[in-house]
Amino acid sequence: MTLYDNPAGENLLTDNPALYEHQFPDPDHVAARFAHDVVTRFGGRTGDLLDVGCGTGRDAGHLAGLGYRVVGLDSSERMVEHAREHHPAVTFVLGDMRTFWLGRRFDVITCLDSALLYCHTNSDLDAFLRRCRDHLSPGGLLVAEMRNGAFFLGNTELLDGTRTRTVVWEGVSYTSHTRLWIDHAAQLLRRRREWWWPGAQPLVQRSAWRLLFPQELRRVLDQAGFDVLALFDSPGPRTDDPWTADAELGEELSGDRLHLVARLRH
Repeated sequence: MTLYDNPAGENLLTDNPALYEHQFPDPDHVAARFAHDVVTRFGGRTGDLLDVGCGTGRDAGHLAGLGYRVVGLDSSERMVEHAREHHPAVTFVLGDMRTFWLGRRFDVITCLDSALLYCHTNSDLDAFLRRCRDHLSPGGLLVAEMRNGAFFLGNTELLDGTRTRTVVWEGVSYTSHTRLWIDHAAQLLRRRREWWWPGAQPLVQRSAWRLLFPQELRRVLDQAGFDVLALFDSPGPRTDDPWTADAELGEELSGDRLHLVARLRH
């Protein structure tokens, strides 16, 4: 593996897709199966699917194997290169989730692993939902999975102190020190992560996610022309309770993950 240094300090993992998959393995394709199961449950079609924020392409590749005609879109050039190399059955496009134009429509759009929360402002979120509306067939489904802003109401377990984690890849130990905090004015969950590994200078990356609350999300989707079919916190691909196709969907919305299924109005 060639490890790409990132002097701008943006994101070691997205610049090194193989390391990303090693850090966050999904050997059973739970995320892709989750997307397929909810599409099936809510009457969607196993047709044309756009995966926004496709990352390394592993979800898109698995969905293609389930019979979807898949296009994956991501803003990371190295992720797209990796995805093209490893999942040739999928078309991958480099693009911004707020501005992309593909000139076609899809039956399903997926946006997993909190990719939607990179829309930091209301304008960003409106722009992304316009892109979804312009790329979905009437009655098409939007399936999203993300952090739940409501989880942080009175819950600080993710905000207490610095978390340290080490991952060993090809004989090299990469250690990260991560701190999360809430920027209340911007309604963002901010993260500072510092990476250390032998023979390299420490690399600092900063990132943030919009904190959306369930009622806020319902309102935004309604204004964008979508009907919310389901909004639930558990189970899902990243929850402690394992996802199954026939799972009962929890609607307390107090968990740390939030799952959305919405249909574009005719």
